[in-house]
Amino acid sequence: MIDRNDNPDFLNSFLDYSVTILNKSPNTIKEYNYDLATFLKFIKLHFGITKEHDFSKITINDISINTIKKITLDDIHAFISYLATTLRSKPATRARKVSSIRIFFKYLSSKAKLIDANPALDLETPKLDKRMPKYLTLDDSKKLLAVASNEDNRNNFRDYAITTLFLNCGMRLSELVNINMKDIKFDDCKLTVIGKGNKERTIYLNNACMRAIAEYIEVRPKEGIKFDSKDALFLSERRERISNRTVQYIVKNELKKAGLDTTKYSVHKLRHTAATLMYQYGNVDIRALQELLGHASISTTEIYTHVENEQVRNAVESNPLANM
Repeated sequence: MIDRNDNPDFLNSFLDYSVTILNKSPNTIKEYNYDLATFLKFIKLHFGITKEHDFSKITINDISINTIKKITLDDIHAFISYLATTLRSKPATRARKVSSIRIFFKYLSSKAKLIDANPALDLETPKLDKRMPKYLTLDDSKKLLAVASNEDNRNNFRDYAITTLFLNCGMRLSELVNINMKDIKFDDCKLTVIGKGNKERTIYLNNACMRAIAEYIEVRPKEGIKFDSKDALFLSERRERISNRTVQYIVKNELKKAGLDTTKYSVHKLRHTAATLMYQYGNVDIRALQELLGHASISTTEIYTHVENEQVRNAVESNPLANM
């Protein structure tokens, strides 16, 4: 939860604008708040407004708009450098903070008219290393499903349905935990989820998903469900909507039992797995994959068009000149 009392008024105004006008999701709002609070704490330190070096003890609600007006592009670069050298932030983390800062200053200068010049106008995004997405092989995926369905697991129907949806549909963690019973159209074998930016999209369910959901619903608690969770598809043992953290724990536990590296694989890697398996085995068109995953840009989807080294080897071996 965001404590608005910890923020200066102009930051709260920006968050309100992001919710009402930009239609950003609660998760994005939390990220904006965290990123900008970190930036403003650095500014107080950078400008000598505070001598406190422990970020957790630096307050920002007393920062005035006059201080913000003094910020230059060099100051922002100093913050990005601080993230890299002192906080050891990864390029992806720094890129996200740059994005938050850029949209924040655009709001202050163009929308709220609180500052005359936008110091982030020429701010560039840190270059990201292009890495192949990590994913489970087909055999590893089958192992994971076998672990999830094991009768020794008292929540095996629920956990199997969760793992099946991740591996077959490639949905995000937030999308899965927020599925409501009414979102599932059993006659049409599809469900509606709310993705990034509060964008609604349809996910089509194959036989494995439909069967797993139906079997779970048979044993899903009928009584004692918390009032605000009555429509939730997946429930925790406390009979309330399952949380992100609980799902992450479930998947991590399954990965361990399947003998898979939990430092290498996670819930998000199951999304990578679904996309990769569909592309490798289903001859799925890249545009269809983009639609299914809910990517705004095709370039994001293109990371899944990689092929395994063995496939590259086979392509070379199949060259008619290979045995000359």
